[in-house]
Amino acid sequence: MLRHLTPVAFLAFTMALSILPAKPAWSKPVIEVVFVLDTTGSMGPLIEGAKRKIWSIATTLIDCSPDAEIRMGLVAYRDIGDDYVTKTYDLTTDIQGLYADLLQLRARGGGDWPESVNEALFVGITKMSWSRGRDSTRIIFLVGDAPPHMDYAQDMKYPDVMRLARARDITINTVQAGSTRDTERTWREIAQMGRGEYMSIPQDGGKIVVIETPYDREIIELQNRINRTVVPYGSPTQQRATRARVEQYSSAAPSVASDMAGYMAKRAARPGRVAEAVTGEGDLVGDVASGRRSLASLPDSELPDDLRRMPPAERQARIEQRMSERRTLNEQLADLVSRRDRHIADARSKAPPPAADSFDRAVERTLRSQIAR
Repeated sequence: MLRHLTPVAFLAFTMALSILPAKPAWSKPVIEVVFVLDTTGSMGPLIEGAKRKIWSIATTLIDCSPDAEIRMGLVAYRDIGDDYVTKTYDLTTDIQGLYADLLQLRARGGGDWPESVNEALFVGITKMSWSRGRDSTRIIFLVGDAPPHMDYAQDMKYPDVMRLARARDITINTVQAGSTRDTERTWREIAQMGRGEYMSIPQDGGKIVVIETPYDREIIELQNRINRTVVPYGSPTQQRATRARVEQYSSAAPSVASDMAGYMAKRAARPGRVAEAVTGEGDLVGDVASGRRSLASLPDSELPDDLRRMPPAERQARIEQRMSERRTLNEQLADLVSRRDRHIADARSKAPPPAADSFDRAVERTLRSQIAR
């Protein structure tokens, strides 16, 4: 019904909502990042690069605020007449699930030059489950190479959408792929109105630099050993999803696997997270260790077959043994990841400055600046 209001009336309504009492804030700092990403045909190389670097971007968030709850989301957009106008993946702490969704994205469609940027921004600001509260940092990266359609009567135009973003304290950054002047003018204006930064990168997303280290092989093996301590539980669907997260790591390219292990090690090192091996629910070892679930209270129907056949005392002993093994492995992994980080930092400090920012470097640099601020 609200979409039938005129843009001005809708803006007045939503800004009035923004001054209503907020829902309770999270008990810890929250960092939320949404990518509003053009997925038309010309964006193919950049999207493939983003799939490889999502883990280093997620790790940057933990490095900036180790105690924060990290939530990420995605709005893929194209244009009217394509397979979809927008496709939304809501904010989540389950970064492995988001990574799996990102792997399924393909660059297709497009035709005329402008795209449904206005609609995509509107969805990113109003349809994601943003948290409320002073301890929340809310950031959007608009990534694309083409300007918005300004001739779609049903759309709220970006100047009004930016007012919604400011009312909700969401920072809007723009990342322009390529160098067309009409896109640059609009992207600069959106970033200025969104109190964010404008970034220009090559059309293909720039050169993704992979720095190999002497610690990568052992890091990957340690994470594989940690993954073997995972005990899927819950409904059959949840157990399949948990197994898929474990298999996701095993099938990743070495550079991606090493970045993923670095993220998981830093996530596990935080208070209350020491036993986590996968993101999202579904690992009995991690959920029991964190206190989210009690082994004694779980019905047999939610247990894997091998645990179901054991008496209660033996079940508890099996889970505690896995917890102990995982903690030991996590301590070893944290040490190796720290050494890897120092090696990469040293290599970057000695390398000549890149001719242009790549997608991941531009995003990571902006995140560090805005989260510190």
